[in-house]
Amino acid sequence: MKQSTLAGKVVVITGASNGIGRETAILFAKEGCKLAITYHKDEKEAKETAKKCVELGSLGVLVVKLDVREYNSIKSAVKQIISKYAEIDVLINNAGVIDWKPFDEQSIGSIQNQVRTNLEGLIMMTRECYSFIKETIINISSGAGKQGFGDLTTYCATKFGVRGFTQAMADGYPKLRIYSVNPGMTATRMTDYKGVPASGVASVIVNTAKGKYNVQSGGDVDVWKVMGTGMY
Repeated sequence: MKQSTLAGKVVVITGASNGIGRETAILFAKEGCKLAITYHKDEKEAKETAKKCVELGSLGVLVVKLDVREYNSIKSAVKQIISKYAEIDVLINNAGVIDWKPFDEQSIGSIQNQVRTNLEGLIMMTRECYSFIKETIINISSGAGKQGFGDLTTYCATKFGVRGFTQAMADGYPKLRIYSVNPGMTATRMTDYKGVPASGVASVIVNTAKGKYNVQSGGDVDVWKVMGTGMY
Protein backbone atom coordinates (compact mmCIF):
# COMPACT_ATOMS: atom_id res chain seq x y z
CA MET A 1 0.00 0.00 0.00
CA LYS A 2 1.34 3.42 -0.98
CA GLN A 3 2.03 5.61 2.05
CA SER A 4 -0.04 8.79 2.34
CA THR A 5 1.75 12.05 1.61
CA LEU A 6 0.29 13.24 4.93
CA ALA A 7 1.57 10.34 7.04
CA GLY A 8 3.27 11.57 10.18
CA LYS A 9 2.22 15.20 9.65
CA VAL A 10 1.01 17.24 12.63
CA VAL A 11 -2.49 18.56 11.93
CA VAL A 12 -4.31 21.01 14.22
CA ILE A 13 -8.09 21.26 13.82
CA THR A 14 -10.19 23.75 15.76
CA GLY A 15 -13.78 22.89 16.56
CA ALA A 16 -13.26 19.17 16.07
CA SER A 17 -15.68 17.67 18.58
CA ASN A 18 -18.48 17.33 16.03
CA GLY A 19 -19.59 18.20 12.50
CA ILE A 20 -17.06 19.04 9.81
CA GLY A 21 -14.21 19.23 12.31
CA ARG A 22 -14.85 15.74 13.65
CA GLU A 23 -15.13 14.20 10.19
CA THR A 24 -11.96 16.00 9.09
CA ALA A 25 -10.06 14.67 12.10
CA ILE A 26 -11.22 11.14 11.28
CA LEU A 27 -9.99 11.37 7.68
CA PHE A 28 -6.62 12.81 8.71
CA ALA A 29 -6.33 9.95 11.21
CA LYS A 30 -6.81 7.47 8.38
CA GLU A 31 -3.90 9.19 6.63
CA GLY A 32 -1.66 8.40 9.60
CA CYS A 33 -1.39 11.96 10.91
CA LYS A 34 -0.65 13.23 14.39
CA LEU A 35 -3.58 15.31 15.56
CA ALA A 36 -4.40 18.12 17.92
CA ILE A 37 -8.15 18.59 18.09
CA THR A 38 -9.83 21.37 20.00
CA TYR A 39 -13.25 21.74 21.56
CA HIS A 40 -15.05 24.55 23.35
CA LYS A 41 -17.85 22.91 25.35
CA ASP A 42 -18.29 19.37 24.02
CA GLU A 43 -15.51 17.59 25.90
CA LYS A 44 -17.19 14.18 25.81
CA GLU A 45 -17.64 14.35 22.03
CA ALA A 46 -14.05 15.52 21.58
CA LYS A 47 -12.72 12.58 23.56
CA GLU A 48 -14.92 10.20 21.55
CA THR A 49 -13.52 11.72 18.36
CA ALA A 50 -9.97 11.25 19.66
CA LYS A 51 -10.64 7.61 20.50
CA LYS A 52 -12.01 7.01 17.01
CA CYS A 53 -8.97 8.67 15.46
CA VAL A 54 -6.57 6.44 17.38
CA GLU A 55 -8.52 3.36 16.31
CA LEU A 56 -8.27 4.49 12.68
CA GLY A 57 -4.51 4.91 12.67
CA SER A 58 -3.59 8.32 14.03
CA LEU A 59 -0.04 8.36 15.39
CA GLY A 60 -1.17 10.49 18.31
CA VAL A 61 -4.13 12.63 19.34
CA LEU A 62 -4.05 15.58 21.72
CA VAL A 63 -7.40 16.92 22.92
CA VAL A 64 -7.30 20.59 23.90
CA LYS A 65 -9.96 22.88 25.35
CA LEU A 66 -10.08 26.12 23.37
CA ASP A 67 -12.23 29.23 23.29
CA VAL A 68 -11.05 31.07 20.18
CA ARG A 69 -12.71 34.27 21.43
CA GLU A 70 -10.17 34.53 24.24
CA TYR A 71 -6.49 35.15 23.53
CA ASN A 72 -5.33 33.54 26.78
CA SER A 73 -7.20 30.37 25.84
CA ILE A 74 -5.56 30.37 22.41
CA LYS A 75 -2.13 30.95 23.97
CA SER A 76 -2.62 28.08 26.41
CA ALA A 77 -3.89 25.71 23.70
CA VAL A 78 -0.99 26.41 21.34
CA LYS A 79 1.49 26.01 24.20
CA GLN A 80 0.06 22.53 24.88
CA ILE A 81 0.20 21.60 21.19
CA ILE A 82 3.81 22.73 20.74
CA SER A 83 4.85 21.09 23.99
CA LYS A 84 3.69 17.77 22.55
CA TYR A 85 4.56 18.08 18.87
CA ALA A 86 7.12 20.95 18.62
CA GLU A 87 5.70 22.06 15.25
CA ILE A 88 2.56 22.19 13.12
CA ASP A 89 2.40 21.03 9.51
CA VAL A 90 -1.25 21.86 8.80
CA LEU A 91 -3.58 24.24 10.63
CA ILE A 92 -7.31 23.87 9.95
CA ASN A 93 -9.25 26.88 11.25
CA ASN A 94 -12.69 25.30 11.44
CA ALA A 95 -14.39 26.58 14.63
CA GLY A 96 -17.44 28.68 13.88
CA VAL A 97 -20.92 29.77 14.97
CA ILE A 98 -23.99 31.00 13.14
CA ASP A 99 -27.27 32.85 13.85
CA TRP A 100 -30.06 32.31 11.31
CA LYS A 101 -31.96 35.55 11.89
CA PRO A 102 -32.61 38.80 10.02
CA PHE A 103 -30.14 41.49 10.97
CA ASP A 104 -32.57 43.52 13.11
CA GLU A 105 -33.39 40.41 15.15
CA GLN A 106 -29.79 39.55 15.98
CA SER A 107 -28.74 40.64 19.45
CA ILE A 108 -25.53 42.55 20.04
CA GLY A 109 -24.25 39.53 21.93
CA SER A 110 -24.92 37.26 18.97
CA ILE A 111 -23.22 39.66 16.57
CA GLN A 112 -20.17 39.88 18.80
CA ASN A 113 -20.05 36.11 19.25
CA GLN A 114 -20.08 35.47 15.50
CA VAL A 115 -17.43 38.08 14.74
CA ARG A 116 -15.17 37.02 17.60
CA THR A 117 -15.48 33.31 16.88
CA ASN A 118 -15.53 33.18 13.09
CA LEU A 119 -13.09 35.96 12.24
CA GLU A 120 -11.21 37.47 15.16
CA GLY A 121 -10.61 34.06 16.75
CA LEU A 122 -9.44 32.57 13.46
CA ILE A 123 -7.00 35.44 12.98
CA MET A 124 -5.67 35.22 16.54
CA MET A 125 -5.28 31.44 16.32
CA THR A 126 -3.33 31.80 13.09
CA ARG A 127 -1.15 34.51 14.63
CA GLU A 128 -0.29 32.36 17.64
CA CYS A 129 0.43 29.28 15.51
CA TYR A 130 2.17 31.03 12.62
CA SER A 131 5.81 30.65 13.68
CA PHE A 132 5.32 26.88 14.11
CA ILE A 133 3.49 26.18 10.82
CA LYS A 134 5.60 24.42 8.20
CA GLU A 135 3.29 23.84 5.25
CA THR A 136 -0.40 24.69 5.07
CA ILE A 137 -3.19 26.80 6.54
CA ILE A 138 -6.77 25.95 5.58
CA ASN A 139 -9.42 28.44 6.67
CA ILE A 140 -13.00 27.22 6.57
CA SER A 141 -15.09 29.98 5.04
CA SER A 142 -18.46 29.32 3.37
CA GLY A 143 -20.61 29.83 0.33
CA ALA A 144 -21.94 32.65 2.53
CA GLY A 145 -18.47 34.16 2.22
CA LYS A 146 -18.98 34.53 -1.53
CA GLN A 147 -22.64 35.54 -1.66
CA GLY A 148 -24.75 37.58 0.75
CA PHE A 149 -27.86 36.10 2.39
CA GLY A 150 -30.42 38.28 4.17
CA ASP A 151 -30.83 35.98 7.16
CA LEU A 152 -27.08 35.53 7.60
CA THR A 153 -25.81 39.12 7.55
CA THR A 154 -23.23 38.91 10.32
CA TYR A 155 -22.19 35.39 9.42
CA CYS A 156 -21.66 36.47 5.81
CA ALA A 157 -19.55 39.41 6.97
CA THR A 158 -17.29 37.10 8.97
CA LYS A 159 -16.92 34.58 6.18
CA PHE A 160 -16.18 37.23 3.55
CA GLY A 161 -13.56 38.41 6.04
CA VAL A 162 -12.05 34.95 6.31
CA ARG A 163 -11.53 34.88 2.56
CA GLY A 164 -9.94 38.32 2.61
CA PHE A 165 -7.61 37.25 5.41
CA THR A 166 -6.67 34.14 3.45
CA GLN A 167 -5.82 36.14 0.34
CA ALA A 168 -3.77 38.68 2.29
CA MET A 169 -1.87 36.00 4.22
CA ALA A 170 -1.01 34.18 1.01
CA ASP A 171 0.32 37.42 -0.45
CA GLY A 172 2.39 38.14 2.65
CA TYR A 173 3.70 34.63 3.28
CA PRO A 174 4.36 32.96 -0.08
CA LYS A 175 6.31 30.04 1.44
CA LEU A 176 3.12 28.66 2.96
CA ARG A 177 0.13 27.20 1.14
CA ILE A 178 -2.98 28.99 2.38
CA TYR A 179 -6.53 28.31 1.19
CA SER A 180 -10.17 29.06 1.91
CA VAL A 181 -12.33 25.96 1.76
CA ASN A 182 -15.93 27.05 1.25
CA PRO A 183 -18.67 24.58 2.15
CA GLY A 184 -22.26 25.11 1.10
CA MET A 185 -25.14 23.79 3.17
CA THR A 186 -23.68 20.94 5.22
CA ALA A 187 -25.52 18.50 7.48
CA THR A 188 -24.25 19.59 10.90
CA ARG A 189 -25.72 20.91 14.12
CA MET A 190 -25.44 24.45 12.70
CA THR A 191 -27.90 23.63 9.89
CA ASP A 192 -30.20 21.27 11.80
CA TYR A 193 -28.47 18.48 9.84
CA LYS A 194 -29.65 19.63 6.43
CA GLY A 195 -27.31 19.53 3.46
CA VAL A 196 -24.46 17.43 2.11
CA PRO A 197 -22.68 15.00 4.45
CA ALA A 198 -19.97 16.53 6.63
CA SER A 199 -17.73 13.63 5.60
CA GLY A 200 -17.83 14.89 2.01
CA VAL A 201 -16.66 18.34 3.06
CA ALA A 202 -13.95 16.72 5.19
CA SER A 203 -12.71 14.83 2.14
CA VAL A 204 -12.34 18.12 0.25
CA ILE A 205 -10.38 19.60 3.17
CA VAL A 206 -7.98 16.65 3.28
CA ASN A 207 -7.51 16.72 -0.48
CA THR A 208 -6.77 20.45 -0.25
CA ALA A 209 -4.05 19.67 2.28
CA LYS A 210 -2.66 17.11 -0.17
CA GLY A 211 -2.55 19.73 -2.92
CA LYS A 212 -4.93 17.82 -5.17
CA TYR A 213 -6.70 20.86 -6.56
CA ASN A 214 -5.27 23.29 -9.09
CA VAL A 215 -5.70 26.32 -6.85
CA GLN A 216 -3.08 28.94 -6.11
CA SER A 217 -2.28 29.85 -2.52
CA GLY A 218 -4.82 32.37 -1.33
CA GLY A 219 -7.50 30.88 -3.52
CA ASP A 220 -10.89 29.30 -2.94
CA VAL A 221 -11.83 25.64 -2.92
CA ASP A 222 -15.62 25.66 -3.34
CA VAL A 223 -16.93 22.41 -1.94
CA TRP A 224 -20.12 22.39 -4.03
CA LYS A 225 -18.07 22.59 -7.21
CA VAL A 226 -15.75 19.77 -6.19
CA MET A 227 -18.64 17.58 -5.03
CA GLY A 228 -20.92 18.53 -7.93
CA THR A 229 -23.77 19.72 -5.69
CA GLY A 230 -25.59 22.99 -5.29
CA MET A 231 -24.36 25.57 -2.80
CA TYR A 232 -27.64 25.47 -0.83
